[in-house]
Amino acid sequence: MSNRFLKRTGRAGVALAVGCAFAAVPVAAQAAPARVDLRTADPFSVLAYSTVTNASKPTIMSGGLGLHPLASVTGEPVVLGETHLADAVALQAKNDLDTAYVDAAGRAFTPLASAELSGRRLTSGVYRSPTMLLSAGELELDAQGDPNAVFIFQVGSDFTMMAGTAVSLLNGAQACNVYWQVGNIGTLGTNSSFVGTLMAYAKVDALTDARIQGRLMSQTEAVNLQRNVITTTACAAGTTGGSPVGGGDGTGGTGGTAPGTTPAAGTPAAQNPPGSRSATPTRNGTARLLRPPARSSRRPPTSGGTPCTEGFQATVRGKLIKRVVFSLDGKRIGTRTKPKFRVYVRADGGLHGIKARVTFKDATRAKTMRFRYRACAAQVLQPRRGPSQFTG
Repeated sequence: MSNRFLKRTGRAGVALAVGCAFAAVPVAAQAAPARVDLRTADPFSVLAYSTVTNASKPTIMSGGLGLHPLASVTGEPVVLGETHLADAVALQAKNDLDTAYVDAAGRAFTPLASAELSGRRLTSGVYRSPTMLLSAGELELDAQGDPNAVFIFQVGSDFTMMAGTAVSLLNGAQACNVYWQVGNIGTLGTNSSFVGTLMAYAKVDALTDARIQGRLMSQTEAVNLQRNVITTTACAAGTTGGSPVGGGDGTGGTGGTAPGTTPAAGTPAAQNPPGSRSATPTRNGTARLLRPPARSSRRPPTSGGTPCTEGFQATVRGKLIKRVVFSLDGKRIGTRTKPKFRVYVRADGGLHGIKARVTFKDATRAKTMRFRYRACAAQVLQPRRGPSQFTG
């Protein structure tokens, strides 16, 4: 769907086209979905039609920033990828976004009984609801050991995450395989943690300190940011997305759990996901938390005496790592499952505590590692050594 088409038909025309796609009769057993091909839109962390705004302190995005046909960027976000404003690259990416949006909207789906996503664990599939809301806690996306598991959410109107809520990845799920096709507005609440590519027809609002592992994209309006961290990564090498899991019905073969339902806590499927442990436990996992490399960015003090803001990176390396949860000063800032266990941190001047909670693919005991970092100063404090470095 090109920008020329959008201008000619307006919102009503696109809504009609999407509505027709939603009118498809959902099937009881759907094949495992293939990935949505973003094509040239893939490298962008943020892609919008009219403007990108940034309030408060800078947002940091690991990928690119694109705008077309307008070219207004306010608030000076930190863009580690390429920036394309109303040029040929942005036009092509925007057209590819339109195509991906229509593709996601046209997939055969499983209807959700409720718009509320809180407390659910969903397996690979396409899920549809007129609206979707995450009001408390987490939505868990469970790949059940298949790194190609794809999750597509078709939202007829608004998608909203309330403050402090999270979308989390389990058992090999990858952010690059999660897509949200939103018919109107996407809102990520304060201190929320979002996963996936959000393709909204209208605007996207990422409120203060919302963390994004994926992309924020608006077809016809703006993307509004407030000191967010957006981490955009490609799928792990050797994965393609969309391979069948279990019975191919969107449940992954969990013994009759219907798509869109939450397995009961403590079920064998939840306790023993494929590949989690062998009959004879092995403990070969290792992990170490690396100090930040040379400073990648620094904002000097303003004339009013405001302390500087500095960006740096925390990285975990080792063997058989399943998941790393990073925290800054006691607040979770990112969850990594693969392929790279690292997070980009933005912090004001002063001493900060970085924590990495590591779990492993085998029976190795989970480890928590920490270091302290003094932003806007020359000193980097060494990680703690000895047994006191690990807890839990």
